[in-house]
Amino acid sequence: MTDRLYLLNPGWHDDAGGPWYCPAGAIVEGVLSFYPALREQLEIRYLDHPRPRPAVIAEVGEDHQSCPLLVLDQTLDWPEANTSAATGRRFLQDEAIIPYLAARYGIGLPHP
Repeated sequence: MTDRLYLLNPGWHDDAGGPWYCPAGAIVEGVLSFYPALREQLEIRYLDHPRPRPAVIAEVGEDHQSCPLLVLDQTLDWPEANTSAATGRRFLQDEAIIPYLAARYGIGLPHP
């Protein structure tokens, strides 16, 4: 297994209007555009916005459906990762994904 990244498709509508995109997902997409080799090293799955999100629930449980979400393949022990009580899988969400990608795949970090 490889690290699996879940991102939301842009352009959704909801009760507040739209079209919308996920701000944290846009940051991760920006990192993927800076480092295109990551797209070949990660398994990336795009999901539609509405919940429930069955693919994510199967990985980390119903309580952690927010995206972006990176399910770790356990190759690199990452102390900052969360552990799903439902499945035992280790995962990261939102901008916490980027330091992991830097450590694991050698990409740059955002300037402080």
